[in-house]
Amino acid sequence: MVEPVGLGRKNLLGMADLTAEEIFRILDTAASFREVNARDIKKVPTLRGKTIINLFFENSTRTRTSFELAGKRMSADVINISASSSSVAKGETLYDTVATLQAMNPDVVVVRHAQSGAHVFLARNLPRTVVVNAGDGRHEHPTQALLDLLTIRDHLPAMKRQGFAGLQVAICGDVVHSRVARSNAIALNTLGARVRFVGPPTLMPAQAEQAWGVTVHSDMESGLAGVDVVMVLRLQNERMNGAFIPSVREYFEFWGINRDRLNLAAPHAVVMHPGPINRGVEIASDVADDPKRTLILEQVANGLAVRMALLYRLCGGRHGDERAAS
Repeated sequence: MVEPVGLGRKNLLGMADLTAEEIFRILDTAASFREVNARDIKKVPTLRGKTIINLFFENSTRTRTSFELAGKRMSADVINISASSSSVAKGETLYDTVATLQAMNPDVVVVRHAQSGAHVFLARNLPRTVVVNAGDGRHEHPTQALLDLLTIRDHLPAMKRQGFAGLQVAICGDVVHSRVARSNAIALNTLGARVRFVGPPTLMPAQAEQAWGVTVHSDMESGLAGVDVVMVLRLQNERMNGAFIPSVREYFEFWGINRDRLNLAAPHAVVMHPGPINRGVEIASDVADDPKRTLILEQVANGLAVRMALLYRLCGGRHGDERAAS
């Protein structure tokens, strides 16, 4: 009997939506799709006849490109819409944009928006459409967390671990503005890891320990001591309306991940970054380019496989289809 592989839910709005079992189901499927991406002909027919709209109200390179490639490699019809080239630039409201999309009856809408909760508005008003959150304001970025989990899982044997339980992860830097930090904290806690937020107090969310189930460290020495994973965040100047740090130079001096600070972590510790990286701001170039410790390009590659797997699962694919050649 062919096994249905849907997730038992219609949308992916945040990591809190997913159980540990569902997370591993997505990661296992993503591992299968990596083989497709290594072929000479990188295409399978699993979503043939489906229509995917990538609706991006914020700039993006990695997320939008990987969602576009994910849909096309599974033979879906993919349409990319950016705010600058849509009727939003003419003053159209989100409500009217949603009404227009509903009339087109797409199968999937992948949305990134500067306002937290915009994806929820779409989901409520597109009852026949799968909605995937590709980042909303300072709230969440669930597919980034999923690709990070896949990348970490690949390296668990080198950490002499069989699973995520007890894994020590330090999420460092501009946490207060980071949707990546929130999604990863939720996901890692779901899988039993121990999460630390590390950075200056001005860049920490209020009551983070109670709200996110993490420990908060205001100094790099205690924050990085013995951790298995160092997840570095970009300093998001575009979201800052005040003086959160004295200067970029001082931020790097006290909070940037350099070789000495990396040496505080466990000897097997790996470095991750959601991109784009700012060299000499949150991370030193010799750390960012270290092929033995840094997994940034692996994250990018895994992002494509994860988004293929997620679209496949949400659209109700069936086990084994991901291996089928077109």
